[in-house]
Amino acid sequence: MAKRKMTRDEAKAWKERWEIVNAFEREELRAASPLSRMRQVAALMRSAKELGWSNALAEGEELVRARWTRLRNAHHG
Repeated sequence: MAKRKMTRDEAKAWKERWEIVNAFEREELRAASPLSRMRQVAALMRSAKELGWSNALAEGEELVRARWTRLRNAHHG
């Protein structure tokens, strides 16, 4: 079965729908309380641990810290 290509109008409508979704999500995030945000972070951290990703994520941690230090030093002189 051959895939049908999207028309220009269909692509524009698809993009507009996703822009609405993204705007809604941004507003939801802005309105979230600090407690709600902390719960979301905690849930993500639990998921990473349960999926066995914690070690893989920790492997690049020093590299990330070094990059942030370089950026901070470059920005603040």
